Amino acid sequence: MCVWLQFVSSFAFEAMQKVDVVRLAALSDPELRLLLPCLVRMALCAPADQSHTWAQDKKLILRLLSGVEAVNSIVALLSVDFHALEQDARKEQQFRNKGGGSNGESFLVSQLQHGLTLEFEHSDPLRRLRLTLSELLVIMNKVTDSNGEFFLKSSELFESPVYLEEVADVLCILQAELPFLLPIVDVAEALLHVRNGDWFMCLLVANVPDSFNEVCRGLIKNGERQDEESVGGRHRTEALRQLCLMNPSQALNIRAMVVEECHLPGLGVALTLDYKPDAPDEAVSPLVSYVSGLLLGTNSKVRTWFSMFIRNGQQSKRESSSVLWQMRRQLLLELVAILPRSRSTRVPNNGKIDDEGSSGYSGLREEHVVKASALLRLYCALMGIASLRPTDEEAEQLLQLMTSRPPATPAGVRFVSLSFCKLLAFPTLVSTPEQEQLMVMWLSWMIKEEEYFESAAGVSASFGEMLLLVAMYFHSNQLSSIIELVCSTLGMKIAIKPGSLSKMKTIFTQEIFTEQVVTAHAVRVAVTNNLSANISGFLPIHCIYQLLRSRAFTKHKVSIKDWIYRQLCETTTPIHTQLIPLIDAYINSILTPASKANPEATNQPITEQEILRVFQSSAGADSSRGGRQRYSITTQLLILYYILSYEENLLASTKQLALMKRKPKSYSAALMDQIPIKYLVTQAQGLQQELGGLHSALLRLLATNYPHLCLVEDWVCEEEVTGTLPLLRRMMLPFIARRYTQNQLHQAFQKLPSSSPRLMRILEYLTLLSPGDLIPYAEALTASMSLLLQPAVPRRLIQTLNKLWMGLNTVMPRRLWVMTVNALQPSATLQQQQTCTQNDLMIDPLIVLRCDQRVYRCPPLMDIVLHMLNGYLLASKAYLQSHLKETADFERQSQTVSSVTGSGQLDTPEVTREELKNALLAAQDSAAVQILLELCLPTSDEQQSGGSSESLWRSNWGSMLKTPKPTSLLSDLREVQCLICCLLHQMFIADPNIAKLIHFQGYPQALLPLTVAGIPSIHICLDFIPELLAQPQLEKQIFAIQLLSHLCTQYALPKSLSVARLAISVMGTLLTVLSRAKRYSFFMPTLPCLVAFCQAFPPLYDDVAALLVQVGQVCASDVATKARDVDPFIARLQNLQEKPEEGPVPGASSKLVLPQKTKEDLGGADPDVQLCYCIEATFVDIISSTLHGL
Repeated sequence: MCVWLQFVSSFAFEAMQKVDVVRLAALSDPELRLLLPCLVRMALCAPADQSHTWAQDKKLILRLLSGVEAVNSIVALLSVDFHALEQDARKEQQFRNKGGGSNGESFLVSQLQHGLTLEFEHSDPLRRLRLTLSELLVIMNKVTDSNGEFFLKSSELFESPVYLEEVADVLCILQAELPFLLPIVDVAEALLHVRNGDWFMCLLVANVPDSFNEVCRGLIKNGERQDEESVGGRHRTEALRQLCLMNPSQALNIRAMVVEECHLPGLGVALTLDYKPDAPDEAVSPLVSYVSGLLLGTNSKVRTWFSMFIRNGQQSKRESSSVLWQMRRQLLLELVAILPRSRSTRVPNNGKIDDEGSSGYSGLREEHVVKASALLRLYCALMGIASLRPTDEEAEQLLQLMTSRPPATPAGVRFVSLSFCKLLAFPTLVSTPEQEQLMVMWLSWMIKEEEYFESAAGVSASFGEMLLLVAMYFHSNQLSSIIELVCSTLGMKIAIKPGSLSKMKTIFTQEIFTEQVVTAHAVRVAVTNNLSANISGFLPIHCIYQLLRSRAFTKHKVSIKDWIYRQLCETTTPIHTQLIPLIDAYINSILTPASKANPEATNQPITEQEILRVFQSSAGADSSRGGRQRYSITTQLLILYYILSYEENLLASTKQLALMKRKPKSYSAALMDQIPIKYLVTQAQGLQQELGGLHSALLRLLATNYPHLCLVEDWVCEEEVTGTLPLLRRMMLPFIARRYTQNQLHQAFQKLPSSSPRLMRILEYLTLLSPGDLIPYAEALTASMSLLLQPAVPRRLIQTLNKLWMGLNTVMPRRLWVMTVNALQPSATLQQQQTCTQNDLMIDPLIVLRCDQRVYRCPPLMDIVLHMLNGYLLASKAYLQSHLKETADFERQSQTVSSVTGSGQLDTPEVTREELKNALLAAQDSAAVQILLELCLPTSDEQQSGGSSESLWRSNWGSMLKTPKPTSLLSDLREVQCLICCLLHQMFIADPNIAKLIHFQGYPQALLPLTVAGIPSIHICLDFIPELLAQPQLEKQIFAIQLLSHLCTQYALPKSLSVARLAISVMGTLLTVLSRAKRYSFFMPTLPCLVAFCQAFPPLYDDVAALLVQVGQVCASDVATKARDVDPFIARLQNLQEKPEEGPVPGASSKLVLPQKTKEDLGGADPDVQLCYCIEATFVDIISSTLHGL
């Protein structure tokens, strides 16, 4: 490009683009000369706009052109027949495509007699058009055939300075009149391959201003991926740069095209360097923003493309003239411009740090902090991602910027963090001893000013925590964690070799942050106020967590308990992800010493007083809800997690602690009683999204340590209490109805039964309250429960109280259970003031059943008692298990130390303790079941009134006994029986061994119809009845056969059939071995069971009949030896066995009636005689039941 050529100015281009005649008139003659082709065509051609305004503007254009001499030549060019010219041009194109243009023949021009320039000078307008068109088509064809390889064609026509303007006029007229033959994008591409091509291109676009974006996009799309590497790329970049100088408003759009196509990276940088915004941003320059966006953006393709530009540019020999060099120079100038006043990296010999205002250590100005941070990140990206190798000058200035001291603002904190991470990422910036000492002094300044920065800037995440964290990582040799921290802070992924951190590690661990300094400093760091997941960055909690993991606090005897407690009290939702790992690490440091050599090197646990302080205002812990809640629900849940996790880890570590002769203190049961565990977990359930994994962790700990708080029926009840329907009911509660107090409720209870209507209104109002709002009424409700046992109290009152109790049970179960048990004690016990505690009830759950006898016939209250009994049985198991773990290992260790026998049976005491615990639990469960079964038996009054438990038995066996008696099943006894059977069903499912133990112990035979019909899981007894039959005690064998008879009727299964065959076989065997007295005791109660066997399984008839005949023969033989004779018994039996069809005929009564025998007829009290008649009656019942079935 010739420097003397005049390009179209941005002013002139904008005037052409907007057709602003006034601005065009203001142009100088040289500027106007460049735009004549378009203006002449505009003046001569018929316009589409026929408005008066355009007519006036056209007159102004004509007046403007009237004084220009060159207009006449352009008018002459426009007078040519362009149609004929286009036809000749197309013929020449076809001719050249066939390869015929090699001899210089042309359809556009004949043989030239002189040079192209002289021919152009002496030619008329048509020949000038033909000459220029021919030359242009040659270049365009060559571009097409070059396959992307750049060439520079020597053309006399486009290089002669005398005729450049005339050639430009011809070129513009040709493109305007022949747009299909000469697409402007192809013409612009061809002009890149001639000298002065960028000037011609600017004139061409200036005369067709609407084509600007089209031309630029075409040039970019056809451009090289790396423009600095080739001559063609540099030519293209320079041409596009000139176009953007002509139209600066579109420069950023052209730069966006460059990034979109990933072509010509140098052009993008050049356009940014040329860009001069109207309102410059004081914070960050356009160059920093552009390059940072390319390297730190999300588009990996763009990042790789630009990184390659940086790498290739550093290898270029023409560095001083390259765009990359211009970019680096501009960045360095921006960096130097914001540096504090010039200072040397050389420090005084005494090594002391001057004050802030002293010479050499002036601070960074506040308005430059953001720009300095952006520059640091940009240089990190250039060096880490694009592999830029900084020059000595760049490294020197960068180090000066990094070690400058910003003001105490949030931006200043960010700048210091970035500077520190850049030092870690690129330690090669510190190369001389003077620079190293400067860095050490700057780090020391960071430590000194960290607390002031955090308080003055008002930020929670300061650079002090990052310093501590890096120091801890260096001490524990976690270099990968440091690299991750650096990349996270800088916001980019940089490849940092761990070996490059060796120098920094030495400085940190030996000069600045020894481990003792780290721990002493960390404990003085202020906690983060209102810590939550919304606070990003590196916080004190990260440092404390790492120090806890490395056991630095215990190693140097620094107490961290108060700091952790204060931080837990300063938390809110959403929960910070580091809190739960912090608690786990803290618990581990309490229980596990740092080293075996020093078992006392542990942290102190949080005290019970501090824990109680957190829960004093909690809803479940205090009956008063008027006070302000001091601690957040997050704090309370975290403290609860700490306690439960501490207790679990303490039990799990007892063996290791016993070996070290350590016994950390466990939290007292009194403390646990005052913590509203269930209420807090219920609250956490509604905050699961904000609590992260805390809710599930609490449920796991509860299921292990407090199984009575994880009952399935409680969860089902919670759905009923907290569901949509109860919520709608509470929304409908009128405001004026909130007038009942605890005292009013208490007075209404005291005046029962006369106050039943008023009490009902109060209780109905309470049902509309949420469980949390019911807590203040809990004491009044439970204390007066015994008053509901009075006669004439409406059943609805008791049922409503049951509903309220179940609602309270979802938020405060343990405290509610203790109050309820004490309230339901018998009146004599209440007078003696024998109140039970939570611990008493876990040790002896049967206390629950030592209540007022009237409760046993009050189904709603019995439901509450059974719920508490089930919970305390589970609680007792967990209590004994934890007690066993807590004491076993220490006693075993003491036994091992005191006396070790040579038998090697050290595990015997352990096994014995486990067995004793299991035996105690089994006895406890079985005692509870036996008591509940006894409660199912009717009292003497109930038997007289007909409410006998035999009613169910009769309903099952009425078809066999044929003695129906109309009795009502709708009774309190029957309801209580159903509740008890439901609980027993759950207990048998949870532990089948309980069912086995209960049936081996036995219970009244009158309850068998009830248990078999009311407990669905009782069918599991079929598994152990053979074992029960094998017991030596006659009573157990009788109970087994009676139980089996009911099971066969209820569950007529193949397994029942096989067990019934076994029972019949056992009865036949016992017949041969039992004495006369035992034979009577065994067969009298078991013979009626054979009727059930035959009714359930008719195939057993032959076996049963044979057994009955065999028993009858034995008994008859004994009777025959006596002086007194009896009926011909055996003959009748054999007749019944052989000819049962001679019994009653169908249609008649199916009941065989035996003649009534008096005591004398039965042989007085003779057992064999009574047994004989019992056998005959059994035979008759079997036949009757068979015929009845037909």
